[in-house]
Amino acid sequence: MERIEGFKGEFEFLSNFVPVRVVLSGVEYPTVEHAYQAAKSLDVNERLIIQKAKSPGQARKLGRLITMRPDWEDVKEHVMRDLLIQKFAQPRFMEPLLATGDAYLEETNWWKDRYWGVYKGKGLNRLGYLLMEIRSYLKDINSGRD
Repeated sequence: MERIEGFKGEFEFLSNFVPVRVVLSGVEYPTVEHAYQAAKSLDVNERLIIQKAKSPGQARKLGRLITMRPDWEDVKEHVMRDLLIQKFAQPRFMEPLLATGDAYLEETNWWKDRYWGVYKGKGLNRLGYLLMEIRSYLKDINSGRD
């Protein structure tokens, strides 16, 4: 099976840092990363500060400083899935995701994230698995259009 490791170069479209409009609680965000980091807080003002961050990297840094919602560990995957579904429902992202076929998608990283990705060969790769789940779903619904 083909493996796509690391979401850069031709596979950068898989990254949460790529510009794409997504909505969280009625507010539009410039990237999945912005919205995901904002979702960590229930404070509207903290969310808006993250929404206005100049880059996804800055949004990630701000996400470490906000008041963490008490249920975050219980809802974080649900939040990520919802944001990814919004992103990959858009044809400019759906088509290249479907073009990855059955490749194993691994969010290989250097920033030591072993929950959403894989660092030095170890990690849960939850982002990769969510992307593969969404790709499978999109294949199923698109096969009915033939």
